Amino acid sequence: MSEAEARPSNFIRQIIDKDLADGKHTSVHTRFPPEPNGYLHIGHAKSICLNFGIAQDYQGQCNLRFDDTNPEKEDVEYVESIKNDVSWLGFEWSGEVCYSSNYFDKLYEYAVELINKGLAYVEELSPEQIREYRGTLTQPGKPSPYRDRPVEENLALFEKMRDGGFEEGTACLRAKIDMSSSFMVMRDPVIYRVRFAEHHQTGDKWCIYPMYDFTHCISDALEGITHSLCTLEFQDNRRLYDWVLDNITIDCQPRQYEFSRLNLEYTVMSKRKLNQLVTEKLVNGWDDPRMPTISGLRRRGFTPASIREFCKRIGVTKQENMIEFSSLESCVRDDLNENAPRAMAVLDPVKIVIENYQGDGETLTVANHPNKEEMGTREVPFTRELWIEREDFREEANKKYKRLVLGKEVRLRGAYVIKAERIEKDEAGNITTIFCSYDAETLGKNPADGRKVKGVIHWVSADKGLPAEIRLYDRLFTVANPAAADNFAETINPESLVVNKGYVEPSLASAVVEQGYQFERMGYFCADSKDSSAETLVFNRTVGLRDTWAKIEAK
Repeated sequence: MSEAEARPSNFIRQIIDKDLADGKHTSVHTRFPPEPNGYLHIGHAKSICLNFGIAQDYQGQCNLRFDDTNPEKEDVEYVESIKNDVSWLGFEWSGEVCYSSNYFDKLYEYAVELINKGLAYVEELSPEQIREYRGTLTQPGKPSPYRDRPVEENLALFEKMRDGGFEEGTACLRAKIDMSSSFMVMRDPVIYRVRFAEHHQTGDKWCIYPMYDFTHCISDALEGITHSLCTLEFQDNRRLYDWVLDNITIDCQPRQYEFSRLNLEYTVMSKRKLNQLVTEKLVNGWDDPRMPTISGLRRRGFTPASIREFCKRIGVTKQENMIEFSSLESCVRDDLNENAPRAMAVLDPVKIVIENYQGDGETLTVANHPNKEEMGTREVPFTRELWIEREDFREEANKKYKRLVLGKEVRLRGAYVIKAERIEKDEAGNITTIFCSYDAETLGKNPADGRKVKGVIHWVSADKGLPAEIRLYDRLFTVANPAAADNFAETINPESLVVNKGYVEPSLASAVVEQGYQFERMGYFCADSKDSSAETLVFNRTVGLRDTWAKIEAK
């Protein structure tokens, strides 16, 4: 990425600048630590851009580390998708991919160290009893009857846990901190639990697995992370992060800093809710182009540059807020307006017949971009019969209507001026054919007699055009904050996917997957990466030419 994409300053960068200036650190080492239990979404993209972007700008390092401490919900499929997403966004991790499971032996040793120091004990209360004993936000907790077991007994019981001597839910290891702490996370948190589940990296070697809060800080320290960046919901957990590192024998002690997570209108960011959308088949998989997942946005036609720009624009703060969906759309619209070649497609076709046109047709040369000669030209076949958009014709219209009207003229994009002479309808009164005449002297120039033709419409040859399925994607929900609804699934937008059977110009037969195209006057589209083929063309709408929701929201 270019220096032009460098991020503006924020409070985290100010902290890093001071740490470097004071000599606290001589280099910067960050990490991106996703759980491999689902696909990444646009909120993760913000964290990716922050962590990898900081490492890049400070000539430091950034690790990709999978927080794989919950084998029941994790899968290699998610591991691979996350690696693909990070690479697609334009970032490279330092060295080999890391896994928290790489450190399971060390984590076990540190747990034993805490037991030896009298700072951890094996708990045999049930999960329900543990919650009851923990107290509430206004009432302190009370100590477990197992809290003061001798060190030797705890060591033996922890070894028994490791050896499979306890059933799930009958024993766990807890840190011994403060049951009266005003921070619930410090009331003797569980740091190990029994799980008889095969792990995607370590197989069946372990039947006990460390908890996130115990694992994360130690993994950071073992990897030499200098600045551990996470979202605000982990703010209270920083106390446990520091407590663990303060009470084990380890050289490096990173600092954790929190920033606000991304909340985006008309989406949900909860993995549980996203998983519900997928499992209940309310969408067509994790990469459905309506999903806020990176794979969904990619399939819809969003570019890596547009997502990076979006993350740059929204910035990094401690202030929780809701970002307008139009901000994300604006970024991809700006990118594609600059870089997408133009093409013509008719989404809702009606046929026109140019009655005075002679011959089998001709080939017209049309620019690929109106402002970029370097993008070259393409050849478009022009024939006697064409498709135009149904909405581009009216039998009668006022002067504000700049398209084809019965008895009046309009220009065909890159071609001739035509005039609608008469129409033909079916028994239901629907227009089936518009019969036109054309002015043969108007190719690339105005009519010779000086008459002005103000409107321009796009078209596709009826003989040479290719049939295509054109999917019009829109916002998945009808309300800005679906997560606040009693049943978020009931707010799904029934118009979030409308499928049209249309026609595209022949040049799109070889449309490049992940190459955005501006369909003249209709919006930005891309070939669907899963369903489109040379035999069956399928295009997804990435975004319209304008923000049509702005008018709806203003009402």
